[in-house]
Amino acid sequence: MMPVTEPAIRASFVNCTKGEAKRLGVPKDLDARPWADLDFFGWRDPSGGERAYLVTESGSGLVGVALRVASQTGQLRRSMCSLCLTTHTGDGVSLMTARKAGPSGRQGNSVGLYICTDLACSLYLRGKKDAGRRLHESITLEEKIERTMASLDAFLGQVAG
Repeated sequence: MMPVTEPAIRASFVNCTKGEAKRLGVPKDLDARPWADLDFFGWRDPSGGERAYLVTESGSGLVGVALRVASQTGQLRRSMCSLCLTTHTGDGVSLMTARKAGPSGRQGNSVGLYICTDLACSLYLRGKKDAGRRLHESITLEEKIERTMASLDAFLGQVAG
C-alpha cells in the first residue's frame, strides 16, 4: 500500500458523515508505518473504546470504513480471522461491524466480519508479526494476499452496497 496522509484518510470514509470523519482519531505516527508491508491500513481508535477504522486502496482511490468492535466474552478460545486466516487465542479476533453506506446505513443496517483485533492481517501474512497460529498452506504469499484482499473487497462491497 502506498503511504497515505491524514486528509486522504479522512476523505476516504464511505459509511460515516464528513463531520464524523473529521472527528475520528487518526494515528499520529503515519510516517512510521510499514507501508510496503500493508495491504490495507487498519487501526483501533487511539482514545480507546470500541471503534476501529480500515482504509484500503481501490480502483477509484482510497476507501475507508468505520467499524465497531464487539465486546469480548472473556472466554479463552481459539478464533480465526476471516481475512488472513490467522488463528488467535482469547481476544485476538473480534467481530467488527460496519454501518452500511447510504440510506440502508441510516436505517441502522450493518454488516460484520471476524477480523484480527489489532487489524495487522498484512503483517501476519508476511510473518512480520507473530501472535497466532498460521495454518500450513501450499499457496504462495501473493496468493494469500489475493485471497485476503478478495475477502476484504467482498466485505467492503457489502458496506457500500
